[in-house]
Amino acid sequence: MKFAHFMATPTGRLLRAAVGLALIGRGYSLGNAVVMAVGAVPLLAGGFNVCLIAPLLHAPLLGRNAV
Repeated sequence: MKFAHFMATPTGRLLRAAVGLALIGRGYSLGNAVVMAVGAVPLLAGGFNVCLIAPLLHAPLLGRNAV
């Protein structure tokens, strides 16, 4: 539950968005659309405050429910 709570904080959301942007940038530099698509997942998850791993940890999917 601590992990889901951290991911719901502004720092966690920013971290997910930064990782997503890094993956998108890396995919763009390599010309690899798959890496860019994978990078879109954490970027959008951070933007919409959703933690896709949380249900596996028995925590709520939506960040607003984790706080």
